[in-house]
Amino acid sequence: MDKRQAIIDQLPRLRRYARALAKDASAADDLVQDCVERALSRLALFRAGTNMRSWLFTIMHNLHVNAVRRRYRAPDTEPLAPGHEARHAQEATQHSALSARDVAGALGKLSDEHRQVLLLVDLEDMSYRETADILGVPVGTVMSRLARGRRRLRSLMDEAEPVIRRVK
Repeated sequence: MDKRQAIIDQLPRLRRYARALAKDASAADDLVQDCVERALSRLALFRAGTNMRSWLFTIMHNLHVNAVRRRYRAPDTEPLAPGHEARHAQEATQHSALSARDVAGALGKLSDEHRQVLLLVDLEDMSYRETADILGVPVGTVMSRLARGRRRLRSLMDEAEPVIRRVK
């Protein structure tokens, strides 16, 4: 298979992971674009016989980490129009959309380490070894972060459950 086609085949997975990482559609699109641009410019470095998916996710992870570091170093800024998003937001009308929002909100409350492992293992269905290689940590660390992340996510989801009371 052509290397460029292999990259194209991974775009839906890259987009899904980027949206979960960035928590913003525009930032996620930028992250995917940067990842693909970097991959294409360094395509000669890709070793035949290795996993294209893992290679791309490693590139994306490193780009995301670098962006987070840059944000922490940059001075605090304020949006041009505070509350702009709130004025234009619409409530979801379907239960599945509400559940997805609750899960996304709970994922957003997790630490980066736990969220990244959960997304790679549970959402992207990667093995512990692939996840460890992408994040640059030992497999045991992946397993530990996954267990703690799942436990924390469950507790956050339990807190999000609305309490329905009967009114007479």
